[in-house]
Amino acid sequence: MHSPDFNAHGFLRVAASTPVVSIADPMANAGAILAQLEDLTEQHVAVAVFPELCLSGYSAEDLFFTEKLLGDCRHALALLAERSQLPLCAVGMPWRLADGRLLNCAAVIGNGRVLGMVPKSVQPNYGEFYDQRWFVSGHDVNETEVTADLGSFQIRCDQLFDVASHLVGIEICEDLWAPINPGSLAALAGAQVILNLSASNELISKADYRRDLVRMTSAKNLCGYVYASAGAHESTKDVVFGGHRMIAEAGQLIAESKRFGLQEDTLIADIDSQWLQHDRSQNTTFAQAERPSPYRIITSTANPSRLPELLRAHPRQPFVPADEHELEARAAEIMQIQATGLARRLQAARSKTMVIGLSGGLDSTLAFLVAVDALHTLELTTEHLYAITMPGPGTSAGTQTNAQELAETADAQFIEIPIHAAVDQHLADLDHGGDFDVVFENAQARERTQILFNYANKVGGIVIGTGDLSELALGWCTFNADHMANYNVNASVPKTLIAYLVRWYAQHRASEHPQLAAVLTRVLDTPISPELIPPEGDEISQLTESLVGPYELHDYFLFHFLRHGSHPKKIFDLALRSFAGVYTESEIAHWLKQFFQRFFSQQFKRSTLPPGPKVGSVSLSPRGDWRMPDEATATALLDEIDQLQST
Repeated sequence: MHSPDFNAHGFLRVAASTPVVSIADPMANAGAILAQLEDLTEQHVAVAVFPELCLSGYSAEDLFFTEKLLGDCRHALALLAERSQLPLCAVGMPWRLADGRLLNCAAVIGNGRVLGMVPKSVQPNYGEFYDQRWFVSGHDVNETEVTADLGSFQIRCDQLFDVASHLVGIEICEDLWAPINPGSLAALAGAQVILNLSASNELISKADYRRDLVRMTSAKNLCGYVYASAGAHESTKDVVFGGHRMIAEAGQLIAESKRFGLQEDTLIADIDSQWLQHDRSQNTTFAQAERPSPYRIITSTANPSRLPELLRAHPRQPFVPADEHELEARAAEIMQIQATGLARRLQAARSKTMVIGLSGGLDSTLAFLVAVDALHTLELTTEHLYAITMPGPGTSAGTQTNAQELAETADAQFIEIPIHAAVDQHLADLDHGGDFDVVFENAQARERTQILFNYANKVGGIVIGTGDLSELALGWCTFNADHMANYNVNASVPKTLIAYLVRWYAQHRASEHPQLAAVLTRVLDTPISPELIPPEGDEISQLTESLVGPYELHDYFLFHFLRHGSHPKKIFDLALRSFAGVYTESEIAHWLKQFFQRFFSQQFKRSTLPPGPKVGSVSLSPRGDWRMPDEATATALLDEIDQLQST
């Protein structure tokens, strides 16, 4: 049985913890933190962050000036450094410099010692906040502390902490609210993960604002963001704290706590730093941003424990939102993008007419519905849409009926042009022996394309392509045939999403048209097939997925390879989790190899693709997202897969 270690795939397990804080009792607070750290160690956490000033209590006020509190914080920090088993941990505490200035600091510990301190840059002094009464800004502080009890370390903002090649930056509470926040500078200096030690009080709607700040900071900086705020036990006088904890990754909130608990609590998640690095390399806006002066990097030599399992889920269908309401909104927006792009293409072509090959299958059905919407956008009737069905040797009665009824219910022009005789004549001219081979199949595809373009010339229209993103990735189309069109509305829509779009249309757009909804339902129930081999009776004999493999697997592979730049071993290990109980290890390895073989060998088709609207984050357009030499080899990738199969 294959046993992965997800640390090797760039995952970093992080935690945001809120202990029960006793105000002005650092040793009690250290004990509470150590209890949580022990639990975090058992859960394979590599990096943990605790709230702002959690060793003293954020609400200590003028007690920050007392020798007792400052001294006890030092003793508490020494105890934490000695006993913590985590590779990296950040706790909040006050620290007095030799010149008497007080700093609000994040003390970073690892390797059994204090690795460094990062001071808070922005001290709020408005509303209920009076931080400037006690603390100065640490923005320009650059001090080296040499102590008998804590060793030697530096206090400065411009330092990062290295944990197993993951760079971690620090900011404290109000730093996040600043117009130019220290976390952004740390990210530009190389930090993939930003920790925020916070004491943010609760007000109506403040949690929403705070959540947006965390999410958008992680988005613009293409980083992981781990936020831990003071809990309800810090509440005093006019302020109430809720213990809000959040973990975000590149704009997505991947974990969030409840608020207002009176007990200690921890939020744990796995951040994918390989994905973040991939996006940083690809995003030229981030890559070309002005960098700060080089940051000091301190390494924690304590390596994270083996990570045999992940806490986060990787959905089987990454292109399809799991939430039903989000899916409905996404479907409406996708089809609007498709229809708007097509409408503009018609305007640019100075045409009002469209020609589409309507097979009665999923892809052509979606393209047909988009074409209808485009005409409505232009305030044109559907008589400008010519739906041509071209039955051939492999066409089944069911799909032919679907095509005809779909066109008729939409009041489009329906035309039937059989291709049997033309294909037979063409094969005879080639002295073809009559085998159901690639020549037999491609002859049908090319004959249909010839008809569509010539008919478009006849009526002064454009040809609408129907092939989807999954087919383009696999090269499952005939070169200079169904691979070609004037405008392909499905070019960036994967197969696993198309069915949901058609179903949404049937349920929401066609709900008052029972006949149309019934046709769309039959299309959804029709097996996916190119229908190039004669049917067996009334049954479709050629099933696409039995030839090229399950589309849900290929779309999964495609998403992780193109969107995240993942290598085969990582994709394989993730797929084993996502499809556990659905496919075996050998099946996943087999189809993964097939995917890369086809993806690389079929690039020549994608290099000459017609235009089509980009609707999501993954596209194979040679003019946009994906530029790849036709001659590129998949050898190294295939070798990696072979090694998986041999272990």
